[in-house]
Amino acid sequence: MATDAELVDLQRTLYTSRNPTRRWLHVTRRARIHELIRQHLPAARGRALEVGPGSGVYLPLLAELFDEVVASDIEPAYLHSAHALTAVHENLSLQIDDITATTLPAGSFDLILCSEVIEHIADSQAALRNLAGLLAPSGVLVLSTPQRYSTLELTCRIAFLPGILQLVRSVYREAVLPTGHINLLTGAEVRSQLSAAGLAVRAEDLSGLYLPLVAEFGGRTGLRATQWLAHHLSTSRLRGLLWTQYFVARHATSPRRSSDARPAPAIHCEVTT
Repeated sequence: MATDAELVDLQRTLYTSRNPTRRWLHVTRRARIHELIRQHLPAARGRALEVGPGSGVYLPLLAELFDEVVASDIEPAYLHSAHALTAVHENLSLQIDDITATTLPAGSFDLILCSEVIEHIADSQAALRNLAGLLAPSGVLVLSTPQRYSTLELTCRIAFLPGILQLVRSVYREAVLPTGHINLLTGAEVRSQLSAAGLAVRAEDLSGLYLPLVAEFGGRTGLRATQWLAHHLSTSRLRGLLWTQYFVARHATSPRRSSDARPAPAIHCEVTT
């Protein structure tokens, strides 16, 4: 089983991976979340919270946009990796907290980011209910999580079997660790759980496609083919094969804003070899 430190190192590796497809999947997700945060900024920018900051890739943007930023995680190792950022951003603080039984003050955050977290939590409904409770009345939740039946998640069920994992590592020649995804959800399941938490989805998006063998051996040519296919799948009945799903949600009683109606901007991520 991977240590917390190994998982943090892996998250850093993903954005600089020597494999074009692997790098594109994560850089695209980072760019999409940046865009969604900027597009759906709440009118009040007092406090922001990131639950599960990982290697801290989103904290600098949040610290730029909000007066105060809190990064919370149940695992101290992840907060330790973000500790260096507190020297650069004086408005950033770290808090050990279990989002399924949070002790953070209710209704005190204008924006909450929860990216690639709920798939690691068995009781995601409790997590989403508490996220809703932490949101200010006009607050915004930006959420991302892998799609349950995406090609990447389906392939991972095989790739991380004993013996095969060693082969995968020899192909990528960099850190490859089990994902720890114990609670993968479909889009319908996420929407249902958000609704049960009293949140209304104001915007949705999808990104990323993994094609077995093409990703490993296709290089940049394979990546271009994958990007073309991902674009066409995003508006088809097969969009559930794409990897990451994004949701912007507000309290169901919160009025719609003009930003909720704007189409998501196109994301162009240059991936160099």
